[in-house]
Amino acid sequence: MSTAVDDDLWSAIGDPTRRRMLDLLLSEGSGTATSLSERLPVTRQAVAKHLAVLDRVGLVHAATAGRERHFRVDATRLARAAAQLEQVGSSWDSRLQRIKRLAETIERQKQATEPNE
Repeated sequence: MSTAVDDDLWSAIGDPTRRRMLDLLLSEGSGTATSLSERLPVTRQAVAKHLAVLDRVGLVHAATAGRERHFRVDATRLARAAAQLEQVGSSWDSRLQRIKRLAETIERQKQATEPNE
């Protein structure tokens, strides 16, 4: 599985309403725009737009039942997002460690060249 960062995926996940929708869908197994709008502080139309974004990046998939579309989280795609987050976190941990070592080296050099009082 490739863990190259997917900007569209992270743009979709970056919205707090969409993250809350994913949480609700994960906890309930599935949901409709109507059922989600009842649990969120946004209109049904806004929920439908958010679901369209999540569907476009593959985080949710819809199945039509009668007049309603039931959405489920795509576990594989969500796992990919989690792997990407872990990769980004590891990368930043490494960068921060290098910055820390550099700052410590500069501080030691500065102390070594300062005259003793």
